[in-house]
Amino acid sequence: MQDRIFYAVCFGFIFGVLARSFLFVNLYFILLVLLLVGVLAIYFSLLKNFSLIKNRWDIILVVFVLTFCLGIFRFHIADQPAPENITMSGTIVDEPDIRENNQKLTVKTTETKILVTTDFENTYSYGDQISFKGKPEKPENFITDQGKNFDYVNYLRKDGIFYVMGYPSIEIFSHGKGNVVKSALFFIKNKFLSVIDATIPSPESLLMGGLILGERSSFGEEMRQKLINTGTIHIVALSGYNVTIVAEWIMKLFSFLPLNLGISIGIFTIFLFILMTGASSTSIRAGIMATLALVARATGRNYDIGRALLLAGVCMILLNPFVLAFDVSFQLSFIATIALIFFTPKIEEYFLWVSTTFKLRDIVSVTCAVYIFVLPFILYKMGNLSLVALPANVFILPFIPMTMLFGFLTGFLGIFSYLFGVPFSFISNVLLHYELSVIDFFSRVPFASFIVPNFPLFLTLIIYACFIYKLFGRSIKKFFTEPF
Repeated sequence: MQDRIFYAVCFGFIFGVLARSFLFVNLYFILLVLLLVGVLAIYFSLLKNFSLIKNRWDIILVVFVLTFCLGIFRFHIADQPAPENITMSGTIVDEPDIRENNQKLTVKTTETKILVTTDFENTYSYGDQISFKGKPEKPENFITDQGKNFDYVNYLRKDGIFYVMGYPSIEIFSHGKGNVVKSALFFIKNKFLSVIDATIPSPESLLMGGLILGERSSFGEEMRQKLINTGTIHIVALSGYNVTIVAEWIMKLFSFLPLNLGISIGIFTIFLFILMTGASSTSIRAGIMATLALVARATGRNYDIGRALLLAGVCMILLNPFVLAFDVSFQLSFIATIALIFFTPKIEEYFLWVSTTFKLRDIVSVTCAVYIFVLPFILYKMGNLSLVALPANVFILPFIPMTMLFGFLTGFLGIFSYLFGVPFSFISNVLLHYELSVIDFFSRVPFASFIVPNFPLFLTLIIYACFIYKLFGRSIKKFFTEPF
């Protein structure tokens, strides 16, 4: 009974938020439904003899409808209209996003946030207070290079950004007005990256920044396209999958220690990663996903961790309802973590022929499981199909944890003295050069990737329905048929 109520609460809330993400629902109607189901809930709670209820599914349905309405209500609260009047001054509340031809500043004014695009004439930092003159405009959706309609409006809206402004005149009138802790974290991060840039040549240093901190902004278009064409773009993304690789490898290094201590070291690695990225919301979500996947794979308690994963997802959606439908990073992290926990054990038996040296069998099975599981979503959202993704990842992923470890040692020790980091930078450079060579080789393979501009939503849903049935069919059947 408790399990059924737990899942009714979680999925009721999720489906409520999802429904409100795409459909407008009259708030008064929702309040009426909430009142009715609230009365029913009180009635059921007052019944002294539960046998008076002919079918306890009545309780489950009431709980589901109640949390469904709460999900709609939560999104409604977050769905605030864009302010009409904007103060032309504010504080930069995130690190400047440095692109190839410009930089983007997230500026918080009294009323809202504005995404300001500017050139490289001035250097801006987190916590700078600025005034600007220009014309704020509401963002518009656009068609990507893959022919997909990108919902840019809601992508920015999930972060509270309602306006964009292109190349205004900007004047800095104060520094250091940001959060002290966040400022310190960004300082350490930038110092870390400066050590990497000083001790490892480019483009290897760019790849290292992407591996450890998810820094992709400095990538040239050619390098970015190679990563996309070879299906290896995930290695430089802040995802639960990427972080899990590092933490799991660290945990294996300390496998001679008691299990709980090894898991603790892995989780501590994730905590360091979150701090190094400036504790952004994306890295926190990735850290939570990675921690759950790590504990599941280490202890084999997939069922318990699965419920924890669902609860973690609900909590993230409760904090920001927009991430469910409009944050691709959240969606990919969630799907990849499900694949790591539940799908990988299903296909490991097909890779018994792969050597266990350097955990190669684990790497291959995890790579295939995650790639197969996320592929329909990638085709629907991004429209890119890489035919060389599996071999490219198999050749690269076994070396990624070691690369990240030596890269971390290079940057961390180099903060105290460049000389401390130099020995590790040599090893890092060799590994990075190998990985870039593999990416370059597979990107040159004829017909390495294709664009699928209109992969249908209904087909995506059918494929994931089959995945869900394969993974959770017995549990779902037990949920609906087992006596209370």
